[in-house]
Amino acid sequence: MVFHRSLPVQAMDVELLTVGNELLLGQTVNTNAAEIALALSSVGAVVARATTVADDTESIRDALRVALARSGFVITTGGLGPTRDDITKMAVADLFEVSLVRDHHYLETLRSRFEQMGHGPMPASNQTQADLPEGASALPNPLGTAPGIWMEGTIGTVVMLPGVPKEMRGLLANEVIPRVKQRSGDLVIQSKTLRTAGISESALADALDGVEEQIAPLTLAYLPSAEAGVDLRITAWRLPSAEAHERLASAVEVLKPMLGRHQYHGAGVAESLLSALRKNRLTIAIAESCTGGLVCHRLTEVPGCSDVFLGGVVAYANDVKENLLGVPAKIIERHGAVSVEVAQAMVLGAQQRFGSDTAIAVTGVAGPAGGTPEKPVGTVHIAARVADSTTHRAVVLPGDREDIRQRSALRALDLLRRALL
Repeated sequence: MVFHRSLPVQAMDVELLTVGNELLLGQTVNTNAAEIALALSSVGAVVARATTVADDTESIRDALRVALARSGFVITTGGLGPTRDDITKMAVADLFEVSLVRDHHYLETLRSRFEQMGHGPMPASNQTQADLPEGASALPNPLGTAPGIWMEGTIGTVVMLPGVPKEMRGLLANEVIPRVKQRSGDLVIQSKTLRTAGISESALADALDGVEEQIAPLTLAYLPSAEAGVDLRITAWRLPSAEAHERLASAVEVLKPMLGRHQYHGAGVAESLLSALRKNRLTIAIAESCTGGLVCHRLTEVPGCSDVFLGGVVAYANDVKENLLGVPAKIIERHGAVSVEVAQAMVLGAQQRFGSDTAIAVTGVAGPAGGTPEKPVGTVHIAARVADSTTHRAVVLPGDREDIRQRSALRALDLLRRALL
């Protein structure tokens, strides 16, 4: 459902090459790639591909050769330290067919830094960090001992950054992004996200059928999650900053009426609901079964919720539903704990127990066991109450136990949010 357009010839594609056995083994999460991609997009450059390779000269060299042939511009992270497995610049030197040359000015800078830090004489192994591929430029790294390296030649450009996130981040912001911006001009990549709840990804796509043509050359992407509903991301690709801003604002105005009550504002549905309650000077109480306190958790994650949130009951056992929420035993016996009747009794009980203006109740089968043909795993009954009016929803949610619980909490909060609208 994403509308694509051809990109302008001045657009700049970049490839990322992250180096390290620890990344491939899963011992370290590769946060560098995400941070680099975000920073590059702010100056109109696109990460066309990201590759991770082991600490192996041949692997690094081969990956660089292929990446340079595709884009002509590669940023690497990792492999610039003083130990034997730090071999990125050797692989780059091999590829560019040059030798490593010691930068004596940088070597003296390193020696001075060790003395200033009180570590005594600089270890001999650190001297290799002053070795650069012939023709390369050192990018000063005030947060570490390994400089960034900028290497250009007939086969393209390779920018080498340390793998330590803090060091990489500093070099990226101070040395790399300004140079990339000079190449890409005033172009930017900007996105705007609209948040929705209570509608599936496919239903949302159907509701917005044909809208991509209306907002071209912007693109749409659908980002579903059990915790937040479906986010709709609108992106302006490689446009002048002012034009990108105007086009995004126009696209939002086109989409708003199409999203209707599915759209919510704020960091999450809980925040949106609390804002609505606060605006109307209403309080809320919660009664939960299958979600086990997750609805309350979502509300209390939002700072300042205490001005409207009174409290909640996790009524997992039937006798707790009866004794704390006043659910009649005969209703449970006749209809079962997972039923519209019990959900409605629970929400009334929560409202009365806490003396709140509004209330939410959830009861369901989260699995993996407990389902029946009539009430399969994922069956959830949700009730929302505002004053003396109750709204009920029955759903069968997909996923494992955690998915069902997360989706149930989201649906419960969203049901009351809609009722307040």
